[in-house]
Amino acid sequence: MVEETNETAPPQPEVENRRRQDWTFFLVAVGLLLVLNFVASRYFFRIDLTEDKRYTISEQTKELLGNLQEQVQITVYLEGEFPAGFRRLQNSTREMLEEFRLYSDGKIQYQFIDPSANTNEQARNQFYGQLAQKGLQPTNLFAQEGDKKVEKIVFPGALVSAGQKETAVTLLKGSQAATPEERLNQSIEGLEYELASALRKVSSVSSGRIGVLQGHGELWVPQAADFLGTLSEYYTVNRADLTQVPDLNNFNLVVMARPSQPYTEAEKYKLDQFIMRGGKVLFLLDGVNASLDSLREGVNVAFPNDLNLTDLLFKYGIRINHDLVQDLNASFIPMVTGYMGNQPQTQLVPWNYYPLLTNFSKLPMTRNLDAVQTKFVSSLDTVKAVGIKKTPLMWTSQYSRRREAPVSISLNDPRVDRDPRQFSQNAIPVGYLLEGTFKSAFNNRPVPEGVLIPFQAESKPTQLVIFSDGDLAANEVDPKSGRPMELGFDRFTRTRFANKELLKNVVDFLLDEKGLIELRGKEIQLRPLDKAKLREERSKWQAINLGVPLALLLLFGVLKFWFRKRKYAR
Repeated sequence: MVEETNETAPPQPEVENRRRQDWTFFLVAVGLLLVLNFVASRYFFRIDLTEDKRYTISEQTKELLGNLQEQVQITVYLEGEFPAGFRRLQNSTREMLEEFRLYSDGKIQYQFIDPSANTNEQARNQFYGQLAQKGLQPTNLFAQEGDKKVEKIVFPGALVSAGQKETAVTLLKGSQAATPEERLNQSIEGLEYELASALRKVSSVSSGRIGVLQGHGELWVPQAADFLGTLSEYYTVNRADLTQVPDLNNFNLVVMARPSQPYTEAEKYKLDQFIMRGGKVLFLLDGVNASLDSLREGVNVAFPNDLNLTDLLFKYGIRINHDLVQDLNASFIPMVTGYMGNQPQTQLVPWNYYPLLTNFSKLPMTRNLDAVQTKFVSSLDTVKAVGIKKTPLMWTSQYSRRREAPVSISLNDPRVDRDPRQFSQNAIPVGYLLEGTFKSAFNNRPVPEGVLIPFQAESKPTQLVIFSDGDLAANEVDPKSGRPMELGFDRFTRTRFANKELLKNVVDFLLDEKGLIELRGKEIQLRPLDKAKLREERSKWQAINLGVPLALLLLFGVLKFWFRKRKYAR
């Protein structure tokens, strides 16, 4: 009888080596994971694999986020159930803020709130009013809930606060002339710039000095209150009277906003030498003296606006023509159309001397802008200037015409039916960007008496922007309270135009050393599905999406079975 024994056979060398290899592999893998975790905690990086780099934060924004000194709270009012387009804006905003939080090392904190969540109607309406007072404008959104369509009030914006500072950010931007899908896409393209601009506003000190020229009938409070107040939130803004100051060297940018009196040679020399030393200028000039107030008697004649700047601008490569541009694409003014008893009956009629501009260049400062309202605007022509690059910024529509001054203007003009064939001039430019090395307008001319600024014949590389409408920066004033209204707000039609956004973008472009304005040039491709083709080929693609994965799974099972059978049969 053979006794059983519990002794096991000694392990084979082959088994022992395999066990040792397994333990070595395990320990190495754990060590690599620990090292990778340590490196990831010390060094942050992300990889954007999208074609249009939609998740890539610019270096300028990274620098801004890295330099934040205090906690910033961002409250976004885009929570709730939305159609697909708004969900895309909602998700893009959340993704952008998550990037901001990571790059700011946690100094950015954000939350999403549904302003319609309160079931108490009175409390909800009160909350709506508070948001509107803070600068967030509501939008009516039509959505599908089950089998019925419902209208919802949404606030596509955010409040950004740091310390005692708070500012509102409108997230739904873009041109209203675009389709809803295109406008939402434009809004997503501008997310980084809008949020970064708000962070800069609440967290940093002024980054430039702006001089607003005075002494020649220019705009000032309350006519330019909103424009100047907006600039003061980002820059140091002061008055600069050329009749008083010896020079303009204390400023980085000078704004000339709708002067109505001519400049002397000494004042022109100060401006010229400011440009020669690399200074930047925003010109907002009228080619013709005209205003709606001057038409209260019914008829008026508009004459050229002689500012004695023609030779200066001509040397820089631009000329303001003494004319008025009329456009069939225009905003409205109230006109008395009849009487009921003793009460006048008014009606809004299109006023061709107030062109609405929707044609812009693709530069970051004008890209994706909504319509801009102009009033009694003139045309611009370029002239030869060596070394100067001239880029048009905006144009009138294809149904425009020019009227040379003196121009007879009557309030009865809207009563006459306009023949489109008379408005045959297409895309008349009314704004230009001039860049390069400018030549002084005082070359081979004596320095005016009383000016002690040393003469310089050629400028450093610099930039000038000129618009042939001084009213671009003029806000309306409430006739009852006397308080200035928001720049770009038309009190007759209750419409907001993009005048303030345009001018702020231009100033940012001229003074933005860190290049934040370049973020407005970000482009995200919109790739909509072909709905007609989708209907035609729906069954085919459904079959492919269902059948191909099952076929691949079946093929994988067959191949695996075949390899296992072959392996063990051997």
